[in-house]
Amino acid sequence: MSVLVDVSNITKKYGRIQAVKELSFKLHSGEFVGLVGPNGAGKSTTIKILAGQLFPSSGTIWIDGVQEDLNELRRKIGYVPEFPELYGYLTAREMLEFVRDLRGGGDLDWALALTGLGADADRQIREYSQGMRRKTAIACALIAKPKVLILDEALNGLDPPSSSRVLKELEKLREAGHVILLSTHVLETLERVATRVLMMEEGVVKADLSADDLKKMYEFLPAH
Repeated sequence: MSVLVDVSNITKKYGRIQAVKELSFKLHSGEFVGLVGPNGAGKSTTIKILAGQLFPSSGTIWIDGVQEDLNELRRKIGYVPEFPELYGYLTAREMLEFVRDLRGGGDLDWALALTGLGADADRQIREYSQGMRRKTAIACALIAKPKVLILDEALNGLDPPSSSRVLKELEKLREAGHVILLSTHVLETLERVATRVLMMEEGVVKADLSADDLKKMYEFLPAH
C-alpha cells in the first residue's frame, strides 16, 4: 500500500500547553483509520492540522505528494469538521456546485443521492436541521472523491439509513485505494468499518491497532 499521509514529529503548542507532542504516523491507500481517545487527547488539533486549519509549531506533514503548498494540500483532501459552517443563503445544490467549481470537478448527482438530500436540494441551507446540514457538509467533502478523507465526528446526527449509506460508500472508496481518517467516540462504528485504529492520549499515539486488535479499544479507553 502506498503512503498517502505522512505526519512527522508534529508538535502544537498553545502557550505553555502542548496539545500535540512530536506526533508521527502514516496513512496508506486502502485504509479506514479510526482516531480515538479521551477528551483533550489532541485528536481535534491533529485533525485541524491535517486539514490545513492550524499550523504545527514544528514538524512536517506530507499529503499525496504535497508538503508546503497549503492551498494544493487542501485540494488533496475532503474534510468534514465536527461543527460544519455552511453558506445558509445557498441551497444545498448551489453549495455543491460552488464546491465542485472550486475543486475543478465532481459528481453532484452522486453526492446528493449519497446523502439523501435530493428532495431538499433546492431549499436554502438556513432552513435545514442540524442533520441535514451535516449531510450537506459530507456531500461537499465527497463530491470530488478526493484520495484523502478527514472526518471529525462526521456521522453525528445522521439518521440510521443515511449513516449506513455513507459508510457503504466510504467502504467503496477505501477499496478503490482512498484513505479515510475518522475521529469518533462511537466505537461500534469503528468495529464495523475500520481497518486500523490510532489511540491518542496526552498528545501522542499510545496505541496503533490493526483490525484484529480492535477489542483492545475497550481496554484503553474506560479508565479515562
